[in-house]
Amino acid sequence: MATRVIVVDDQAVVRAGFAAIIDAEPDMTVVGEAWDGASAVELAAREAPELVLMDIGMPGMDGLTATRFITALESPPRVLVLTTFDLDAHVYEALRAGASGFLLKDAQPEELLNALRVVASGEGILAPAVTRRLIDTYAQGAPPPPAVTGALAGLTPRERDVLFRIASGLANSEIAAALGVSTGTVKTHVSSLLAKLMLRDRVQATIFAYETGLIRPGRGPGP
Repeated sequence: MATRVIVVDDQAVVRAGFAAIIDAEPDMTVVGEAWDGASAVELAAREAPELVLMDIGMPGMDGLTATRFITALESPPRVLVLTTFDLDAHVYEALRAGASGFLLKDAQPEELLNALRVVASGEGILAPAVTRRLIDTYAQGAPPPPAVTGALAGLTPRERDVLFRIASGLANSEIAAALGVSTGTVKTHVSSLLAKLMLRDRVQATIFAYETGLIRPGRGPGP
């Protein structure tokens, strides 16, 4: 079954271009387009897509606010944020709000499609080096999300180790090699720690690791 996608951008030409690229793929279909955050929230609630391609800078309700509403839906889609600048505080806040990744608006079509598939699969962190640099820039001083404050203590030592390696940008296969276990075992640990921390994916786990001090911006593991 094709992944259902909503495209959100206030520029009609840009929106139509993204929609055409996505709709041309056999494994994805665009089920709606929105021109601002408010219409995106309404469309997502009505169409129940698996993915939302979300522009941040829009008049009225912006993409950051819309992301918060959409990821709070009963069966929320994954959100891929579009941005002009990778080191943008709004991108960081969108990731904190529940977005599963971000992509520069000038990305090539194949990069867009790959990003959508990565986010849809829930595997890995999109552009880990850039994501870590973004978090390095904005995580300092940010308060941990209230819902997960103190939850780090509930992880087993192995889960804590896996979380640190996720935040360091390692894929499951790389974590497995480093720990001398199977990839399946790593996936089990990842699923367990995400459930315990009430987080959706690896992007959220990375932000959590920085904000709780498990890993320090530019330094590595915390005390």
